[in-house]
Amino acid sequence: SVNKKMKTGSIEVAAESVQVLNAVRSKLPFLVTTVDDAMDSVKEEIRLRYRCLDLRRQQMHSNMMLRHKVVKLIRRHLEDVHGFVEIETPILARSTPEGARDYLVPSRVQPGTFYALPQSPQLFKQMLMVSGFDRYYQIARCFRDEDLRADRQPEFTQLDMELAFTPLEEMLKLNEDLIRKVFLEIKGVHLPNPFPRFTYAEAMSQYGSDRPDIRFDLELKDVSDIFSDSPFRVFADTLQSGGVLKVLCVPSGAKSYSNTALKKGDLYNEAIKSGAKGLPFLKVLNDGGIEGIPALVSTMDPTNTEQFLSRCSARPGDLILFAVGHHSSVNKTLDRLRVYLAHE
Repeated sequence: SVNKKMKTGSIEVAAESVQVLNAVRSKLPFLVTTVDDAMDSVKEEIRLRYRCLDLRRQQMHSNMMLRHKVVKLIRRHLEDVHGFVEIETPILARSTPEGARDYLVPSRVQPGTFYALPQSPQLFKQMLMVSGFDRYYQIARCFRDEDLRADRQPEFTQLDMELAFTPLEEMLKLNEDLIRKVFLEIKGVHLPNPFPRFTYAEAMSQYGSDRPDIRFDLELKDVSDIFSDSPFRVFADTLQSGGVLKVLCVPSGAKSYSNTALKKGDLYNEAIKSGAKGLPFLKVLNDGGIEGIPALVSTMDPTNTEQFLSRCSARPGDLILFAVGHHSSVNKTLDRLRVYLAHE
């Protein structure tokens, strides 16, 4: 039958004979199939051990082709539109101070000395700028001897570029245009022009992080002024000593988290892991009242409560989480809780 999904889908080969060169005499570690659900139960360790089989799957093949198309488009855009020159920089060089530990490679010709794999081409591209190559780029391999994280591997590839005598706005526009072009031509997605921008102060104030995930709202609210004269000493004493009080309003969170869970459950444990000493909270009732930490609720009069709920944009059924202390510790706690709640 004709397979219209393939360029050669209309060509069929009728074999006159088949000779098996290497028979599979044992069960495959996993099925090689186009159904992605079949891989859900297979551990990544098994997939990597039998990588040649894993790469035969359609999903992995599509991933490779996607990467190829993105890199090809980046090269054409930077070279043909902006006049960049692609230059490869050395992999084996001497160690230079960077943000992580180096991977070291012993030298055979000079025993007792070592090369260092590059954490980035930083020094080399600066040499290129001094040498007159004012627009350089490279699809660069980088190596950093550090622990695995969700967004970092010991070995990774980055688009590395450098421009000489370039104003900030021109650099931002170049990068935004490139990203918009990639998303439009590869995925058909129109990204905003220009990209939304935050200052560092705005990002830390609203989200508690300098790299916030803004796919969801959950903005932080500073309520220090409302509680500056509060009889609740835990808040008042910290504010008088120069601390800050911020809250995170979780829509419909009052129904999702019981008082017991907030006092010793997963959400409480996340706050403790961030360095907080506890997790004060309030719940907004259907009649507009509040419940939560008794010592806190008893100190809030109707006027104070109305001002507080208005500042938080809280509605009946919402959950309000508090963090009090130094600016950095408060931001760290609420940022962690914000991301945890979004994943939940």
